[in-house]
Amino acid sequence: QVQLVESGGGLVQAGGSLRLSCSSSGLTFSLHTMAWFRQAPGKEREFVAAIRWQDGITYYGDSVQGRVIISRDDAKNEVYLQMNSLKPEETAVYYCAAGAQYRISLYDTNVRDYIYWGQGTQVTVSS
Repeated sequence: QVQLVESGGGLVQAGGSLRLSCSSSGLTFSLHTMAWFRQAPGKEREFVAAIRWQDGITYYGDSVQGRVIISRDDAKNEVYLQMNSLKPEETAVYYCAAGAQYRISLYDTNVRDYIYWGQGTQVTVSS
């Protein structure tokens, strides 16, 4: 079965950086658009970033534009999220997600665009 396992979360001071990783198994990784979402307590799950499988194009949520970089290593079946200049309001559980195999994604920012999810990793940004 498909498994996505996030790592790299933790406690960081405001203005600091973190790099999240997501390791996958059970799927042909290179044929899936990969994304990161986050969910703070009492809030809806929010799109952070995605990277398309068919051309490597990346896109980002408005709130993280310019501070976050998503990347992937298809040889390692991993996707990464480099986050810089973190803010306390970005404290949340961060989730890795994969779209359906061969799905030609254009700008998939909705939770419903992704069918596989990891268990999440906690990121806490202190002020």
